[in-house]
Amino acid sequence: MVGSKSKRVSEMIESNDQTLQLMVFIVAGGHFGINVAKVSEIMKYSQYPITPMPNSNPFVEGIFRPRTETMTVINLAAYMGLPPAEDEERDILIITKLNNVETAFHVHGVVAIETVRLSEIEKPDSTIYGGEEGMATGIAKHGDKLITIIDFEKILIDISPNLGFSPSDIDVLGMRSRSMKPILIAEDSPLLESLIISSLEKAGYVNIVCSSNGQEAWQQLESYKKSGQPIENHVCAVITDIEMPLMDGHRLLRLMKEDSVLKKIPVIVFSSLITDDNRALGEKLGAVASISKPEIANLVSLLDKSII
Repeated sequence: MVGSKSKRVSEMIESNDQTLQLMVFIVAGGHFGINVAKVSEIMKYSQYPITPMPNSNPFVEGIFRPRTETMTVINLAAYMGLPPAEDEERDILIITKLNNVETAFHVHGVVAIETVRLSEIEKPDSTIYGGEEGMATGIAKHGDKLITIIDFEKILIDISPNLGFSPSDIDVLGMRSRSMKPILIAEDSPLLESLIISSLEKAGYVNIVCSSNGQEAWQQLESYKKSGQPIENHVCAVITDIEMPLMDGHRLLRLMKEDSVLKKIPVIVFSSLITDDNRALGEKLGAVASISKPEIANLVSLLDKSII
């Protein structure tokens, strides 16, 4: 059953003016944001002792055990190349849950939870924010504040590559044949977009078009419709993230399934935010499946079946 949280998300999808709840936090005086859906809790930095780990990544402060599980603590200021806080008494640990892995991020304070319109979240300029090497997925203007939305998945993969995926994960599928079937991807993280493309190409899918959010993907689909050619000449399947600027993946899915031409295109939701509620919501909206981002071989298998 879709829970109350998913019901609110479903209601938001019905609106043309989607919003995103951001937890706004501070690092070295700058304002940054993370989707509230990715946060399981926050704790005072001084609440639990942190044990350093020898030979660990330089951005890993150590580990701590707040309950029954052990968590890794990542110093976000150090990762960003920013100075530490002057007074650690105000510092906070943001506990994230991405792909069912909990990680603690050390920040210098939490300001508030802000509701921002997806339509007002700007795509970062790659020349300023580093392109594939950058860590920003969006820039939100809220009141007099400029909030940089951080790509926490990229940070985790940078520090611990085993939490991500790679083209070598496709090897379990055995020998593959080359396919020119066109695939459209909607993904706001440049790093993850690159990993998905590399993995699909190794799996034989070499005709790939990318968009950095649901709005761009929708505009691309509409341009295909206007071409007058059969839609399958342009796209045979869509792979979409959930959380993206301008338009999220669930709204993109809904718009496609309400369109007389686009509704026959199979859509696979590929996200780090896959919960029981999001899986049920994706099914309700017409997705082939909703799977977690490390499952790249499963993604390819679903793509095979959907296109055939």
